[in-house]
Amino acid sequence: MEKKVTIQDIADSLGLSRNTVSKALNNTGILAEETRQKILTRAAEMGYRRFIYLQQGQPEHNAPPGELALISQNMPYGSHFGTYALNTFQEKISQNNYRLTMFPIREEEIATLQLPLGFDREKTAGIICMEMFQPEYMEMLNSLGIPLLFIDAAYDTNFTQINADFLMMENRISVYNMTDALIQKGLTRLAFAGDRRHCRSFFERWQGFTDAMTENGLTPCTTQFTDTNVFAEAALLDETLKRTLKLPEVFICANDFIAIDLIRALRRQGVRVPEDIFITGFDNSAESRIIEPHLTTIDIPSSKMGYIAADLLLSRIREPKTPYRIMYVRTNAKYRESAMI
Repeated sequence: MEKKVTIQDIADSLGLSRNTVSKALNNTGILAEETRQKILTRAAEMGYRRFIYLQQGQPEHNAPPGELALISQNMPYGSHFGTYALNTFQEKISQNNYRLTMFPIREEEIATLQLPLGFDREKTAGIICMEMFQPEYMEMLNSLGIPLLFIDAAYDTNFTQINADFLMMENRISVYNMTDALIQKGLTRLAFAGDRRHCRSFFERWQGFTDAMTENGLTPCTTQFTDTNVFAEAALLDETLKRTLKLPEVFICANDFIAIDLIRALRRQGVRVPEDIFITGFDNSAESRIIEPHLTTIDIPSSKMGYIAADLLLSRIREPKTPYRIMYVRTNAKYRESAMI
């Protein structure tokens, strides 16, 4: 009989404490992202089957009819909207006697279009993908013939060419409305912050911003925060801000974390928010309600999306001939001190 891999086995192989490994596998506590990813990768390599999001108290003797696989380039954790969505996703599938196994994808697996270690095609009843934005890898997963659900996608995804369901948050109209409201306030120097090609959601948020600008006869006052990776390092962001001859009156940011990075970088240069510049985000993360000033943002119903995702994937498993669906969940603006209307 094959030896069951334990948390202690994983800890010993990495020279870490059992407690640290448990935090990563159960998505609890605070860990450095590098450590978390290292643990999740090693767990997959060793064939550890009980990744996070197994509901406490789930009877192990009640064997599920199959397993569902989560495949991701960057496993969500902390206040990422995906953490809340996956918790409710797991709650729903466990009620239907399914189990979720997590598979972090490494760069070499993406480059060679290989399935992650430990992935069993025969036992996998369905796949949910989150933070999976590589078109070629998406197409490879599509070729498996396994029921497939994407939460968000690559920015240029052709939905008609992939046999999968897609669950998205509404991005374009909500950002359009927020941008337009600020323009109507008399502001004319606006810029978008974030790599518009990072994912479909970022691209649609950028589209909403540019639509509002165009319809009001305006153009973005700078594009150097849109197509470059200026948010990868604080020093690079600081340098980019210093090179900007005249800052915008408003930064419309692709998500809350970009907005928060900008607030902190501007503060280092003595620029005040909202007195000198307005900042908006997207996600309504916990951090958006803690940062000073509190962040104007757009709320995603993250937990509800988990239930919807489970319904989409389970119904696809039960009725594989159902026409493929692209579903958008409505979002709502939250106006706070960083950009009051």
